Amino acid sequence: MTVAVRRTLDSLTVPNYRRYFAGQIVSITGNWMQMVAEAWLIIQLTGSGAALGLTVGLQFLPILLLGALGGVFVDRCDKRRLLMITQALMALPALALWGLTASGAVEVWMVYLLVLTRGVVLAVDNPARQTFVMELVGPDKVVNAVSLNSVIIHSARIAGPMFAGGLIALFGVAPAFLVNALSFAAMIVALRGMDRGRLLTPARAPRSRGQVRAAVAEVRRNPDLRIPLLMMAAIGTLSFNFQVLLPLFAKFTWNGTATTYATLMAAMGVGAIAGALISGFRGNVSARLLVSSAALFGVAQLLAAAAPTEWAQLLVLVPLGAASVMFAAGVNSSLQLAAGEMRGRVMALYSVVFLGSTPIGAPIVGVLAEQFGPRWGLVVGGVAALATAGVASVAYARAAAAAAAAAAPPASSESWTCKTESSSCGSSEVRPRATSRETTTSVAPTAAR
Repeated sequence: MTVAVRRTLDSLTVPNYRRYFAGQIVSITGNWMQMVAEAWLIIQLTGSGAALGLTVGLQFLPILLLGALGGVFVDRCDKRRLLMITQALMALPALALWGLTASGAVEVWMVYLLVLTRGVVLAVDNPARQTFVMELVGPDKVVNAVSLNSVIIHSARIAGPMFAGGLIALFGVAPAFLVNALSFAAMIVALRGMDRGRLLTPARAPRSRGQVRAAVAEVRRNPDLRIPLLMMAAIGTLSFNFQVLLPLFAKFTWNGTATTYATLMAAMGVGAIAGALISGFRGNVSARLLVSSAALFGVAQLLAAAAPTEWAQLLVLVPLGAASVMFAAGVNSSLQLAAGEMRGRVMALYSVVFLGSTPIGAPIVGVLAEQFGPRWGLVVGGVAALATAGVASVAYARAAAAAAAAAAPPASSESWTCKTESSSCGSSEVRPRATSRETTTSVAPTAAR
């Protein structure tokens, strides 16, 4: 058991990563508190699933539009310093939202504007945080570190909604925004306290034209980048919309309160932590893991959609959370390991297809849930995940066959016979040599490429 625990928590042996881990716990817990409060505020102001989907989508719209350029910027910068700036900037919209809500002056358009502002900063902050993990622990521990980051996120998914639900029940939504604004200080302190000499800082990318195009070309060329990104594009658009669907389940399907929403999020978070710990223990990622976790994710969504009671859905949300993290952490780790010197740009593309797809998927799922009920939003997500798993399985098999063919030694030359009435082999019958009396021409078959 001791060996298993050490293997699962391997990255925490790195002092800088321990500081980062602690700062992230506080900061991301505050972020989840704000997301719960925002969702509940929008439902109070509008009662609309479409408005909630638009709110979630606006947060990630800048990543869709600017995320690739954000990755170029990250590759050129000191990521520790950059993160200190972005974390400070992200506290400002939270403070503004707290002031507006506490004073009673908040309107829907103000929430939209502040969420969009936070999204602009997130377009740089997210790829910086994704790639900074490699500088903290190095390639040998990056799979474990990414998995432990998922533990942070989903531990916060449990704690944040629970704290938010309690605050909202006692004092309203405004205090959740203030707590989130203050929580960014923990991350800034952790970054300032790091031993910079122990960071594995890569050479900064030089300024040049076409750096985004070069990253896209590398992704298209390399199946270890292309297939996971395309999987995340499909699943991120249609299957990762729980910020839209779970509040609607809590309010309209189970006739509950913000506490009901927090409980649903907590159940999914419990499973997510389990999935992250399993991923951290494995210490590696494979095509089989990505395909199987995507398939499990799809099946679990369909079961959650069919749950007849709130308690039944709570039980199904646990494996759903585990599958979601195993898939997302697997894609993240595989990209980090395969990206090389383009890591910042590739992880920015990951942010585009994972978070940046939300402005497309969230409003669609929100409208669908408003018209036909939130169950149908989960059905769409489950079918999308299952279909993606099937297509990816075929794509990985083809990529493996192509790689094997390219690695095979050239085929040996074989003698072929042209049976002709003249010395030309143009359109005559071609067959293997049968007798020495036939006219022969030696032709070497083209080697597989």
